[in-house]
Amino acid sequence: MSIFSVISNIFKPAAELVDNIHTSSEEKLTLRNQLAEIENSVLVNILTYEKELIKLQGSLIHAEASGKSWLQRNWRPITMLSFLVLVVLDCFGLLIFRLSSEAWSLLKIGLGGYVVGRSLEKIVPTALRALKNSS
Repeated sequence: MSIFSVISNIFKPAAELVDNIHTSSEEKLTLRNQLAEIENSVLVNILTYEKELIKLQGSLIHAEASGKSWLQRNWRPITMLSFLVLVVLDCFGLLIFRLSSEAWSLLKIGLGGYVVGRSLEKIVPTALRALKNSS
């Protein structure tokens, strides 16, 4: 479910309430317009927040990728290779103890974070250039 549908669902009962008010059509229209303005204002604030969040994530990834330490630049690939080794060993039954469900959950989170992080590394510089050009 997207954030836009969540916001719409929050304002939907208020819009229905406006439709059920026993008042003139003009007053209903005025109330609907005011409600739509409030909803749009909330959406603009959310988008502004998301824009700033993406900027911060991009600067963090850039700082990490351009770090002077070899470990700072390569900790994510090392972590993912470690996960890969654990998965392969677990699949072939070569571990003394099987990976628990919590370990698999951690692996899913790690893979998701790694994929998103790598995607952001590729996308954020382009998005930031586009945002600078549109400002």
